[in-house]
Amino acid sequence: MAANVFPESEMDGLKDLHEAIRRRAEEIYERSGRVPGRDMENWTQAEQEVRSEAARYAGRRTAVVVKVNGVEYVGEYTFTAADGYAPGEFAAGDPVAVRFEEDRMYVKRANGKELETRIVQTYS
Repeated sequence: MAANVFPESEMDGLKDLHEAIRRRAEEIYERSGRVPGRDMENWTQAEQEVRSEAARYAGRRTAVVVKVNGVEYVGEYTFTAADGYAPGEFAAGDPVAVRFEEDRMYVKRANGKELETRIVQTYS
């Protein structure tokens, strides 16, 4: 069995990137009318789009701040795991549904999907 040459944190990033590309390819497939036999074209286009967007956000820390019962939670997320979320999707003061699991905060988006974040700070 070959040893993994990537550190665990990089492996997580690669998994997130692969998943983002997979989701984007699926969106392209749906948008283009579910044309069969275009898997490689859809994947190539998705990979190009996701990598281009990821390069734009590389090195940037992205976070969302949510206030619940007087406590502000700062949740960081990676671009590749954001499932198409773009900063500004939530307007300041908008009510949002939130759930918590251990060090994770999940913010429900208007499209029904959840933005998964890691809680990095809280303010009372």
